Amino acid sequence: MNNLTNKVQQASCIVIKIGSALLVDSETGRVRSKWIESLAKDIALLKSDGKQIVLVSSGSIAIGREILNLASNMIKLEEKQAAAAVGQGKLVQLWAHYLAQHNITAAQILLAPDDTETRRRHLNARATVKTLLNLGVVPVVNENDTVTTYEIRFGDNDRLAARVAGMISADLLILLSDIDGLYNTDPSLDPNAKHVEEVNEITENILAMGGSANASFASGGMTTKLAAGQIATNAGADMVICDGRFEQPLKRLLDGARASLFHSSIEPHTAREKWIAGTLELVGSVTIDAGASKAISEGKSLLPVGITSVSGSFVRGDVISVCDSANHEIARGLSNYSHLEANQLKGRKSASFASIVGFQGRAELIHADDLVMMNLSREDNETSK
Repeated sequence: MNNLTNKVQQASCIVIKIGSALLVDSETGRVRSKWIESLAKDIALLKSDGKQIVLVSSGSIAIGREILNLASNMIKLEEKQAAAAVGQGKLVQLWAHYLAQHNITAAQILLAPDDTETRRRHLNARATVKTLLNLGVVPVVNENDTVTTYEIRFGDNDRLAARVAGMISADLLILLSDIDGLYNTDPSLDPNAKHVEEVNEITENILAMGGSANASFASGGMTTKLAAGQIATNAGADMVICDGRFEQPLKRLLDGARASLFHSSIEPHTAREKWIAGTLELVGSVTIDAGASKAISEGKSLLPVGITSVSGSFVRGDVISVCDSANHEIARGLSNYSHLEANQLKGRKSASFASIVGFQGRAELIHADDLVMMNLSREDNETSK
């Protein structure tokens, strides 16, 4: 068993990115339904092994173009957005149909890069995706092409997939492509190009190996895949680039098909902790009682009932400091409430939240997944939890 097969088998949460060129036949412009059906079978096999799966699927514009008879690739931006609006519904229907054959429920999520980077949106998107995964659902993510412009012009689903992998602390990102991995030169131009089986670090030399997009429907190339690799590996997820053109591409991967594996040197949760702990500008803090201090030291979430005071001005999604009764910083985390709401909820149990702030929010001020203990050395902090 090779390293790549091990990575797939050991991963508990996998993000799979599918490009337009795989979903739509470049000659006829029609959806490759049989291929989608085969990938759904692969996904069912992975889920039967206890893995959580997220799909980041391109194809809405390509599908919409076919439906609207917009055959030319030189269409206006607003026509691309119209095509995306028409094609997105069909795209999700396809995934829902073929996954349902294996008793798997699909869910549609439309994101833009800001949704994974702006902290408040990041929290909402992360909570939604994690909840769906815990319910056994396969989220089908696409960028919100109907209202964005930059992503449509430049193509960003490779990087969006990497951002999603980082956001949910996935173990592995698989980019299904029209090529079986990275080569030291463009194999379509150089018959002596050498395949790169494993990459331990994405250096300038590795980046120089990237090419540009040339498929009629695809909007990304090896360059964007390597950029995705930087995002994913820095977030703690390993990445695989493999040939997705054949039916059951994931089974082929597990059976030893050639691909390129990009290693991450850190664990997903460690990467997330480093991001939280490394925040330079803290905009607020809460002081907690001894019971809450003990609870979070044991890996539990911080509940408002354990808060004794709130200071600063922060909104939901901001990183705030958590101090003990002696005013020593013991933790940092992403707040689920603003400073105004936290002040109202301090010392209260969750059952009373709706009557206090007007809505039934989350039970935790800071969820355990978004909380980092700071009363350790940096080295210990990066290897804990």
